[in-house]
Formats: sequence, structure tokens, C-alpha cells
Amino acid sequence: MSVHLADVPLWAAILAAFFLALGAGLTLLGTIGLVRLPTFYQRIHAPTLGTSWGAGGMVMASMIVFTAGSGRLVLHEVLIGLFVTVTTPVTLMMLGRSALYRDRSESNPHVPPFGRADATAEAPDGE
Repeated sequence: MSVHLADVPLWAAILAAFFLALGAGLTLLGTIGLVRLPTFYQRIHAPTLGTSWGAGGMVMASMIVFTAGSGRLVLHEVLIGLFVTVTTPVTLMMLGRSALYRDRSESNPHVPPFGRADATAEAPDGE
């Protein structure tokens, strides 16, 4: 099945263009935040805006174009949106925790690793 631009009504093309521009703008904003923010912990938050809301706008534009062009409801893109929405926070959490663990273990070798509640760290003399 292919959708030609001539098959899409004007109202759907305008609405899809709005969502596409919105998604691209949010992705650009997340990219600028990634480049401009100073620390790693601040930088991991900015791209999630682009991957969640930016991708959501583009998915919505795709749904509108293919639904209007084919004359039937097209929901394949919902799966893409769900996967992006589920995986983005998990990836952010894993990156943040691994960086925190790395920073703790490099700056203080007496900090026990995550997940080891029974491990006790003894402070060196004088602290």
C-alpha cells in the first residue's frame, strides 16, 4: 500500500505538517540541550525530550497522513510510540545510575556497590 501526496486532503496535510514541525522542534530543543548543558547529569535529561515528545509528534504526523491517505484507521505507529515511551525512561535511569556508581567508586573507594545492603564500608583513619 502506498499513499501519494495527492491522496491526502489539505486539512490532513496541514495538521500533519504541524505535528511534524512540533516533533522536529522538540527534537532540536533536546539536541541543543545535550550540547549546551555543562554536566553529564544535566545532559541526560535534555535528549529524552526529543525522543519522547519529539518522536510522538512525528508518529502523530505519520498516523494522520497514512490514515487520511488510505481512508482507513492506521495505528501501526502506536507501537513505535509505545516502545519509545517505555524505553526512554529506562535508558535514562540506567545511564544515570551507572554514572552515579562510577562517580562514587572513583571518588571514594570505600563506598559499597549498589544492591549490596549487607556490605559495610569502613572509613579510613582520620575521617
